[in-house]
Amino acid sequence: MNETEKKSGYEESIFYSIDLNTGEDSFENVLSYEIPENDGKEISEWSKRGYQLLKENRIVEAMDFFGKILSIDPDNNYALVGMGDSNRKRGDFRLAIAFYQRCLNSYAGNNYALFGLADCYKALNQYHKAIEIWELYLLHDDKNLTVLTRVADAYRKIRDFRRSKAVYLQVLEMESNNPYAIIGLGHLHYDFKEYQEALFYWKKMLDLTGESVDIRVLTSIGNCYRKLKTFEQGIDFFEQALKRDPFNFYALFGIADCYRGLNRQENSLKYWNYILKQDPRNKVILTRAGDAYRNMGEYDMAVEYYERALNIEFDTYAVLGLAIVAKARGNYEEASGSLRRLIQQDPRNYRFHIELADCLVKNGEKYKAIEILEGFQQNGLHNNVVLNYLENLRKQ
Repeated sequence: MNETEKKSGYEESIFYSIDLNTGEDSFENVLSYEIPENDGKEISEWSKRGYQLLKENRIVEAMDFFGKILSIDPDNNYALVGMGDSNRKRGDFRLAIAFYQRCLNSYAGNNYALFGLADCYKALNQYHKAIEIWELYLLHDDKNLTVLTRVADAYRKIRDFRRSKAVYLQVLEMESNNPYAIIGLGHLHYDFKEYQEALFYWKKMLDLTGESVDIRVLTSIGNCYRKLKTFEQGIDFFEQALKRDPFNFYALFGIADCYRGLNRQENSLKYWNYILKQDPRNKVILTRAGDAYRNMGEYDMAVEYYERALNIEFDTYAVLGLAIVAKARGNYEEASGSLRRLIQQDPRNYRFHIELADCLVKNGEKYKAIEILEGFQQNGLHNNVVLNYLENLRKQ
């Protein structure tokens, strides 16, 4: 707490938690005010009681006390911030904003109103506004690590890589092992597909916390290896996560996808089906399981899973899977019809063109296959897989 805050009678207590898979952190800015006696003993007691109730999460009761103060003194900054904090805690961000702004209209430099206001804008995904308010806060307290990491998080959300990284690194210069900056840098590099750099920060977090490491650090490391296609290393970290929580969706999905990448379909199916026991209407997982059965040659099971996915909602990849099964069974007309419809919906997807061309070739229509692939190229679309397949067909 700086000297200005001490003189104004503020005490601050900040509690953190963070979601390591999304990078999102939550913040409860709980304030208690030591109001000078000449402001009125009764108002002082109401304010103290209101903030104590807020700490205990008894929000409605806290608001009653802040409301009493405002009925006597409509511009009381303590009560206005208290009402803002109360509404923010209960998720009414727009009403909270109104109270914080009322406070700032009379007390433009009130750090707590600025902090709460920025936090509301962040919760409403209005990151540019949040950054603007947090930077006003930093004019008063440019060493506040809490605010700096939140500014960096906001820049990450609007995909401003340079500014986000610069602020995170600024935090690490001030506190070399600050977990929120390390976590944020991991997410930042991951978001921009810089997986080796993301691994550096996630592993640093693992080194700092050891056996007490948060499970989300383990799944984040696993996901980096999965994206780098070093699947065996990914499996190791997902297994560690599953020892902690056998039902963790991210670990189950990650390990299943790693086995899929290694073409170990039976292993991947074990985990796809484990997810489906918990979430039987997850159409993405139904399609992935269908793919596994198809790759194993169990076409009836594959069709069953694809159709279950389509019964929930249209799914492009379930339709693609059914078309590939039809092609594998020699039903070329059925497969071609489905693939042509998919191309109409998404003419830029090279895989649909490749599968249709392959279907036509298997049906003895090589020149039609060439036309399909040439059409893809003539539309200004370029893909090395398409180009290589086309060249091979022309040589045959």
